[in-house]
Amino acid sequence: MATLNHKERTVGFFEVVVVKEGKARRIPELMDWDGALAALAQAPVGARSHESEHRIVGTTITHNMEDHLLLHRVKDAGEWLSVINFDTGHLRELEQSAHEGYLDTSVVCFLPFGNVVGIMQGGVSAPSHKALETWLNGIEMFPGSQLQLRPVVAHSEIEKLKTAVGASRVEVKVMGNKMGALREQPRAGGLARLLRVAGDAYGEISVTMIISVPRGKELREHREHLLADLDEISDVVTGAERARARLVYSDPGGPEQTRLVELVEHSITAKKRVPATDAEGNSIRIVSAVDAILAAAAEHEDALRLAVDAGDS
Repeated sequence: MATLNHKERTVGFFEVVVVKEGKARRIPELMDWDGALAALAQAPVGARSHESEHRIVGTTITHNMEDHLLLHRVKDAGEWLSVINFDTGHLRELEQSAHEGYLDTSVVCFLPFGNVVGIMQGGVSAPSHKALETWLNGIEMFPGSQLQLRPVVAHSEIEKLKTAVGASRVEVKVMGNKMGALREQPRAGGLARLLRVAGDAYGEISVTMIISVPRGKELREHREHLLADLDEISDVVTGAERARARLVYSDPGGPEQTRLVELVEHSITAKKRVPATDAEGNSIRIVSAVDAILAAAAEHEDALRLAVDAGDS
């Protein structure tokens, strides 16, 4: 069925750091991931496997002349596995032999900056970033180093409000427990007033508000007004569930420029459509996942570099 051919999956980005004296510290230089993956490709299965809660196995794959990692969780021999034929409804039990195993797979790409990895899980039971962390340390990919993976968190860009001349769009989601802050000091702006009215009318609720001001010189004052109102509730915005704005900047003698900024810290992730088969029915899910991870990394490169303090190459 067509709905099975394309699956939307999440790409998560994580920074590899080293643990020394009980503290996680950023690694200043780029680790030799290319060399490690090349060595992994030549290693026997036992050397690239680690037993913890589950057996985890790593496999190097090459796509477009670059090496990437497949991380597999070997299903336990006691797990009940079956296959159904959708045409006939016939069920067939799967039994693992002693020298084979069924796998849940995640795709991992090591980016060329900041020791950042992009991960896409093939399913809910496929290896997570914690499994990757356990595996990296378990096989001692970098002997003598205790590694840890932590989510890459985009910094708040709230300071960008001070240099903008207006806001053309504001999106804010405020949870009920944050609404009380709107009453702690006098706030006359429209955004504060709208949120207060919603809270007064419906009690402790979550409110998602989107306000957009169209282009046009005649609406410049409206954009300036929206920016001022946003700045007035900046203390609430930084603690919101979600807050972003398209800010307007003006260059002397030039046209106005706009930039979308994130006003709260958040883990950098991306949703991507991943085809499972090509037009001929051949499986392409692994290369599709690699392409999706690298595309997401390119889209978020500026935020990723800023978050891990990796400058332009």
